[in-house]
Amino acid sequence: MDFTVEYEPSPGEVVRALEQALKHQLKALIWLFPAFLVVFGAVFLLLGNIGIGLGMLVAAIVVPFVIPWSLRRAARKQVPFICVPTTLHVTDEGYESRSEKLTTQARWSLFSRVVVTPEFWLFFANKQATGFLPRKAFTPAQQAQLDARLAPLTNPSA
Repeated sequence: MDFTVEYEPSPGEVVRALEQALKHQLKALIWLFPAFLVVFGAVFLLLGNIGIGLGMLVAAIVVPFVIPWSLRRAARKQVPFICVPTTLHVTDEGYESRSEKLTTQARWSLFSRVVVTPEFWLFFANKQATGFLPRKAFTPAQQAQLDARLAPLTNPSA
């Protein structure tokens, strides 16, 4: 496998990729934090501390809405650096992304896990989101080659 493509991601595409990657990275936090707030809110209510108990229960309701909003906000900050004409060079060893503003290079061995979505390959190293490649930047044949190369990393054992 050795191919090079020219691509310019759209702002919406970048926001969706980063949001999806962060949701995978923070999956436990997104579920555990509201549960924590409910449990301790109930404890405070039982102990008679109504203000703190109600505050925690309200926060448990609000947090699931605030987290996706904050993820989108954080992702939008990256848009100016990523939404530029980019050259992607992909080989059996890894990939390089080169633009006027940023050049990154990574070997496939860096990644502990790859999440495949209909739109992206999302890359993780030690449970941390580290990058993505947009599927539509590649031809169907190139996508198939990438899917085959990344298949060992797509089974989430981490």
